[in-house]
Amino acid sequence: MTHIRRIAVRNPLDAPIQTIASRMGGGKAKELERFLKFAIVGALGAMIDAGTLFILQATILAPVEPSKDLKVAVASSIAFIIAVASNFIWNRYWTYPDSRSSSIRKQLAQFFVISFVGWFGRTIWISNAYHWLGTALMPVFLPEIQLLRPGYVPSESAEAKLGTMVAWLIGVIIVMVWNFLANRYWTYKDVK
Repeated sequence: MTHIRRIAVRNPLDAPIQTIASRMGGGKAKELERFLKFAIVGALGAMIDAGTLFILQATILAPVEPSKDLKVAVASSIAFIIAVASNFIWNRYWTYPDSRSSSIRKQLAQFFVISFVGWFGRTIWISNAYHWLGTALMPVFLPEIQLLRPGYVPSESAEAKLGTMVAWLIGVIIVMVWNFLANRYWTYKDVK
């Protein structure tokens, strides 16, 4: 008989999360604890995603003519994949350490399918929305930017970057809800 080693990640956030969940969750304290951990993992993933996207746009995949649409999609996709890898590891070993009736390969495949659906929708959204969002929002943010950089004149590239980040934020919120529900009821359905 082969014994499967169960790894559960512990960190300093566990005690406060458990306290909050037990005080507010009532009979659903364990589910609230999982949701809070999922939200923290999602926030970490969002920071990894945004940071990677920002770095890629500022360096090797800067959205400049003539291939700016492709570069925005590639940068957004790379950032998303790196964040998904982090989220899978954290969710498997911290949020759902008791979800091990399925193999890691099966859960990774399910997590990937769910993430792919989210990525696909998000990439289409960002690729189609970044330009008009940047154009519409630059005049709104320009006074604040000029407080930090007097005399700043926005370029088309700056509008594209602003629009990409705003479209990204909207996409992250929608994909987070999708990912939580789909993963909770498909990937980690064995958790009681």
